[in-house]
Amino acid sequence: MNESFVDLQQKSAPPAALGSDIPYERFLDCVHCGLCTAACPTYLELGNENDGPRGRIYLMRAVTDARVDLTPQIERHLELCLDCRACETACPSGVQYGRLIEPFRVAMEQHKPKGSDWFQSWILFGLFPYANRMKAALRFARWSQRMRLDQLLFGSGILRWLPPRVRQLVTMLPTVPPPQSSFPQVLPAKGKRRARVALFRGCVGDALFGPTNWATARVLQENGCDVIIPSAQVCCGAIHYHGGQSEPAKNFADQNLRAFQSSEVDAIIVNVAGCGSMLKDYGHHWHDELQPERTAMAGKVQDVHEFLDRLGLIPPQGPLMGRATYHDACHLAHAQRITEAPRRILQQIPQLEWTPLTESEVCCGAAGTYNLTEPEMADRLGKRKLGHIASTKANIVVTANAGCLLQMARHARQQNAGLRFFHPMDLLDLSYRKKSLEDIPQ
Repeated sequence: MNESFVDLQQKSAPPAALGSDIPYERFLDCVHCGLCTAACPTYLELGNENDGPRGRIYLMRAVTDARVDLTPQIERHLELCLDCRACETACPSGVQYGRLIEPFRVAMEQHKPKGSDWFQSWILFGLFPYANRMKAALRFARWSQRMRLDQLLFGSGILRWLPPRVRQLVTMLPTVPPPQSSFPQVLPAKGKRRARVALFRGCVGDALFGPTNWATARVLQENGCDVIIPSAQVCCGAIHYHGGQSEPAKNFADQNLRAFQSSEVDAIIVNVAGCGSMLKDYGHHWHDELQPERTAMAGKVQDVHEFLDRLGLIPPQGPLMGRATYHDACHLAHAQRITEAPRRILQQIPQLEWTPLTESEVCCGAAGTYNLTEPEMADRLGKRKLGHIASTKANIVVTANAGCLLQMARHARQQNAGLRFFHPMDLLDLSYRKKSLEDIPQ
């Protein structure tokens, strides 16, 4: 009886609904026209309204309104989303779908019991975001490939006994590049200095695509840029954030903030679409005392194609022979809205023939770590993409995202398609140095 009315109110107040921290007007931006469904990869494959953007917004809003509980079935529809954000490009109402699904997944993950997924804890969160751990793990893979033990593994049938996600991981591994020399702190511009930039190296990208990072730095030098490489930089945080782990992602963001803050540069250059999208969103994900500084850092982030196109590319002179097609990485085309800059740049390489790719803008199934967590849908989308690539008769496939390169190359190997896969910076670098495609082993 001595308890106050306020105390009783606080004790009986229900817990906050999932999604209640998302600005509610973002749900209301959706006018339910359905134009997004034709752009959604999972809707294209399944034809289920709940597996399209409009349906998923309905589900999230219903849970937020406490009209329905977050059932395993609803969770499944939301987990199956690739977060490719193709719906944002298609939407006439400007719905910020990524800023709905991403924080909602964070809330969903907090709703689950801790440590419930060993693969997520040990591989996705414990290994991938750490470049040095990845490089150490890849030493054994490089040795096994050199001794052809990987071919023995594939031919023995042992793979079918592995858990699906582990099997997917093993079959996705490309030829591991040799160890790369360490980056110096500064690489000077060639010719007249036109800009001073910092290079973001990433985690998986740095471990598996180190040669592409070096190619990117050389291309920037050729275009008159001093290139700063902060040694204290870390993973962008996308792997954790898209997996529903907001706090570890924020820790990575703040480490990068400190690493790049001291560099007085015109731009922070990124060559991986997913990383660039995450870095550009640093100012939106967390609202605390460091938000203004994260926003300022995000304002300096530019995709390398975007930057070179604005700067004015110095045309390369070395011819490259082949028939090539270009796949739009989702987080470049849809999240960052960069589609024409890579094409304009690549078309300046002498003698390289280009052919358009049907459904270039549709996700290949990589979607960060989606091809490991959702192997069945990822395989369906990968096969769909390879079918369209085959129709181009191209022997070279170019895309600006590490995950897309891994995903499409895996399917090409499985189909013996005889394709070669390159990042645009790999091709530009070869042309500047007047090398041939054979100078990049695959």
